[in-house]
Amino acid sequence: MQSKKKINMSLKTFLTNIWAGIESLFDGFPAELKAAIHIGVIVTENIKNFVDSPAADILTAIIPGDIDNEIKNSLRAKLPEILTELKLADSCSSITAPQQITECAVKVVQGLAGDVKSAFLHNLSIFIAQTASNGKLTWADGVTIMEWYYQNVYKAAA
Repeated sequence: MQSKKKINMSLKTFLTNIWAGIESLFDGFPAELKAAIHIGVIVTENIKNFVDSPAADILTAIIPGDIDNEIKNSLRAKLPEILTELKLADSCSSITAPQQITECAVKVVQGLAGDVKSAFLHNLSIFIAQTASNGKLTWADGVTIMEWYYQNVYKAAA
C-alpha cells in the first residue's frame, strides 16, 4: 500500500489558485466577450448608483455612451425586458413603457439591502453581459467570470 501524501494548503492559497485559474480563462476569451463582461459590470454599477433626475433618460444614463451602437440599442431594448422578467416588485408589474419599467426597477433595486441586493445585481450583470455578447456568454461562465472581473479588474481599477 502506498501512503497518501498529505497536502497542507491554506484556504487563502486555495482561493488564490482558483482566482488565477479564472484569470487564465478570462485571458483566453475573445475581445467581444471581455467587452460584454465589462459592459455587464458597468451597467449594473450605473443602476446601483443611479441618481434620479427628471431631465435624465434613465436608459441613456445607465448604458455607457462609448459602446458600440448595435450593443447599445440591444441593451436599450432588452434591459426593460430583463428587469420585467426578474419580477422585482408587484409595483412594476403593470408598467409597459421601457423607461418607466427601468425607473421602477432601479428604485426597487436601490431599496434592497445586503446579500439580497448583491445577489440580484450579480445576476443582473450576467444577463446584461449575455445580451451584450449576443448570447455568446453562457450563464455558467458568466457566474464565475463576472464575480472574478468585478473583484479583480473593476474594483482594482476604481
